[in-house]
Amino acid sequence: MIRSRTLGTLLIVASATAACTSSSGSATVAPVAAQLSVERFLQAANNRDFQEMGRLFGTANGSAMDTGSTFGCFFKKIGSWFGGSACIKKTEVEIRMDAIASIIRHEDYRIVREESVAGRTTPARRVFVDLTIDGRSVNGMPFIVVRTSEGRWLVEQVPLEQIMASGLPEAIAHFDFV
Repeated sequence: MIRSRTLGTLLIVASATAACTSSSGSATVAPVAAQLSVERFLQAANNRDFQEMGRLFGTANGSAMDTGSTFGCFFKKIGSWFGGSACIKKTEVEIRMDAIASIIRHEDYRIVREESVAGRTTPARRVFVDLTIDGRSVNGMPFIVVRTSEGRWLVEQVPLEQIMASGLPEAIAHFDFV
């Protein structure tokens, strides 16, 4: 009798403790994960690792590199005729990541702050980054990071125009995207 009461008490305490830790952890984990995605994206850009950049870049629907199978792409193409989005080939994603990497290649970076993005249907964070590009400081660049339904954080927007407009050398500012 005492043994079963003790066991019951232990189970109640254990479940209450588990409930407390899981609810308090989710609020602090999200910002750190969003910042880590930006940091990994910046590192991949410097390494010119276009596959990794493509895996870290995307929307709430998923990574840009997750283009889907040929069969799935067929249905996406048909859907695009009615307002859906068509499939993008992996080579196209790599070309886009190469263009982004050419603009955000940096000597150093620092995460300055982070804030939530209002008016979004899925969780999104704005991560402000100070970059050092070609010896010049480019401060407060807002990277938008969004959480997927799987819980991953992906870089959704890179402030390319702001970076290029910040007085970078002509060779970078007039980068040809063709």
